[in-house]
Amino acid sequence: MRILIATDGSDFSSAAVKKACGFVDPANDTVKVISVLEDVPPIVLDPTVISSEYYQTIEDNLREMASQHVAAATLLIQKHFEGKSVDVSGETLHGFADERIIEEARSWKADLIVVGSHGRGFWGRLLGSVSTGVVHHAPCSVLVVRQPEVETAE
Repeated sequence: MRILIATDGSDFSSAAVKKACGFVDPANDTVKVISVLEDVPPIVLDPTVISSEYYQTIEDNLREMASQHVAAATLLIQKHFEGKSVDVSGETLHGFADERIIEEARSWKADLIVVGSHGRGFWGRLLGSVSTGVVHHAPCSVLVVRQPEVETAE
């Protein structure tokens, strides 16, 4: 089975990665972790709003954060299967998260997409809305993982 896991580095995404590990057969399955770096809104590209050097710094920092999210999720998977060989790779993509997840699932021929619910990306877009878009347009099954609510003492 080919399992595609989307992460934005949030606790919700970490919960999704952990849940996905329960579906992985390390002897037979292939896992790909992706993080989508959303395009910067056009207003930010206006030189009267932000300098090109500052924009480039922001873009570089966001790209690095997305790469770190992929690396952290990949490491979490490898630690889960410690002592076993698991075929896991990662990639950072650009664009609208739901669209890129769907495109990647199609091109990579994923059998299952795993996403978290209600995570928060850098630009404030809820992964919950991303997960809704993925569920409605995915070419394969989708597992939307909710992070368990923590009970507080009253």
